[in-house]
Amino acid sequence: MNVEAAAPPPPGAAAGTARLHPLTFVVGAARELIALLAAGAAGLAVGGLSTAFYFTLIGLGFGLLLHLVTWATFTYTLYDDRIELRRSLVGRSVKTIPRQRIRGVDISAALPHRLLRLAIVHIDAGADGGEGELNAVSRQEAERLRALLLGRAGAAPEPRRELARMPRRWFVFAPLSGAYLLTPFALAGSLLGTLYNLSDDFGLITPERLAGLGHDLVGLPTVVVIAAAVLTLLAMPAMSVLAFAAMNWHFTVYARDGSIVAERGLVTRRSVSLERRRIRGVELTDNPFERFAGVVRLDALVTGLGDAVQRGRLFPAAPRPIAEGLASRVLGPPPGPLLPHPRAARGRRVVRAVAPPLGVGALALLAGQPWVVYGCLAAAVLAVPLGIDRYRQLGHATDGVRLTLRSGSLRRRQVVVDHDAVIGWRLRQSPFQRRLGLATLDAAVGAGEGGYPALDMAEGDAIAFAAQVTPHWVEPLSLLGDDPPSPRSS
Repeated sequence: MNVEAAAPPPPGAAAGTARLHPLTFVVGAARELIALLAAGAAGLAVGGLSTAFYFTLIGLGFGLLLHLVTWATFTYTLYDDRIELRRSLVGRSVKTIPRQRIRGVDISAALPHRLLRLAIVHIDAGADGGEGELNAVSRQEAERLRALLLGRAGAAPEPRRELARMPRRWFVFAPLSGAYLLTPFALAGSLLGTLYNLSDDFGLITPERLAGLGHDLVGLPTVVVIAAAVLTLLAMPAMSVLAFAAMNWHFTVYARDGSIVAERGLVTRRSVSLERRRIRGVELTDNPFERFAGVVRLDALVTGLGDAVQRGRLFPAAPRPIAEGLASRVLGPPPGPLLPHPRAARGRRVVRAVAPPLGVGALALLAGQPWVVYGCLAAAVLAVPLGIDRYRQLGHATDGVRLTLRSGSLRRRQVVVDHDAVIGWRLRQSPFQRRLGLATLDAAVGAGEGGYPALDMAEGDAIAFAAQVTPHWVEPLSLLGDDPPSPRSS
């Protein structure tokens, strides 16, 4: 009998081929069963099992079979330099993610996964490397994959060191953010949309019923309408706190194995790992309400991170001193104090604030809409303090290691970036800025949004600031004339 030699393993192989956890099929079956029960209840509510219900039953059965086949035909293999995800359901596909491209490994677990001690592993490799997902593996396998994919397999494990934890009393900060304050409307819209689709499918919605409902709503007493509006206004902050608590329950940030890990979530628990060597800066963001309460949001600026708004979050809301303390532990102390920008920038900030309502008012005047004109004039008056506050928030500083830039009023943000993260500068001047001796300096950063502006700096200050951060880049400019002037604060 001829025995063929086994094919040598691919170069750099670190582990054998593995499948997802067998209980993955159970999670999919549970979701299909819930949908089946909902469809059955809806069918009985309208008076029996209609033909549409039988089609639904067949579709759900096919879905269960598809979950089983998908589990049987999906494998993953981890090598020293890459991970390969293979699918062979109809056609065969192989997705390769180089390990040096991996920016982060997230571990999440919805309620069914948590009950079965399973987890979903999401691999983010930036724009070039793509993404991969393993749904689902055991919790032990998820942690092992995270350690291996982030390049810590051969190193001695580091003890978990907690950096910050969100106490439950901070949940009251949720109404200060507009996103969470609109939660009741988002939930109501989703619920009404689902009910409408189900009712329409089972014939519960007719033009006559819609007309009758509209007539009933129009005929409601004024007292009832006012009471409903008051209840809605009262429900908004309460619902925002509940939504905030569900998303950020037991929010914990800790350092482990060369990464910064943020864990959060009540029903769905999510753990986001950010390689420390890829964190190039932090961003502190607030609005006027949060600023009045001394609250700020903290995000990490990570090289090549996908979905940075959610995955780079280090604190969704925290008192400013605590957020700055966490930023110092993650990146280093921010430079300060901030240098204000020239007084000429104040006029530009005010003009740019009042120009939009005045422009709309001019068009309304030409169109013969006096009430719109009055509203625009009122908005322009209110925009004056907004422009002044925008000027007050402008600032910049550097300490030789990190730089910081701040701007904005309705959404004020301050970025702190390592000098090494700056990959270029761009100096911009409009004709109005040139007349006032101002310029906008854009710092190109290989992380976050890619670039951050220092608005309306004095022209000489902009060049001097760039020279302090990257002197070898700006030195050729000094050869064209005198040495760059030192930064000034007026």
